[in-house]
Amino acid sequence: MHCPFCQHTDSRVIDSRVSDDGATIRRRRECEACGERFSTLETVELKLPVIIKTDGRREHFDARKLRLSFDRALHKRPVSEEQIEAAVRGVVHDLRMTAERELPSRRVGEFVMAQMRKLDQVAFVRFASVYRKFEDAADFREELDRLERELPGEGQLQLLEIKDAGRKNR
Repeated sequence: MHCPFCQHTDSRVIDSRVSDDGATIRRRRECEACGERFSTLETVELKLPVIIKTDGRREHFDARKLRLSFDRALHKRPVSEEQIEAAVRGVVHDLRMTAERELPSRRVGEFVMAQMRKLDQVAFVRFASVYRKFEDAADFREELDRLERELPGEGQLQLLEIKDAGRKNR
């Protein structure tokens, strides 16, 4: 590990701590040359499948893009950072469990939708509208009807009430 201050190649570990989820180790280090201290994160590197885009391109899986998708759909929604991180880890776990070397992006989208559905119904519909390329209000209604059938809606805004309120305001 190179020191970020002087680029010296030797540092010693002062302290190590396992993260809350057990997936990373944070190490506090001290450079043996300049004495500066810095932190590093150690994670297990598992090979994730290559994602096959709809146009045929192949891309390495990018967890930052996945997180951005969640952040966009959950913008201004009452969902904690911990819940979002857990959902992202859930998608990554699903990807690992496929044991596939290549995976179509549609399948990744289905994993995301499954996690999004658990987090927040409004965010789920936001994500689904982009992912499934909704064309008009009828597409939204279909998705809302499907959600009503599949989810009990406990602990979240009742989409049926929101939908009915929207119809009354016309």
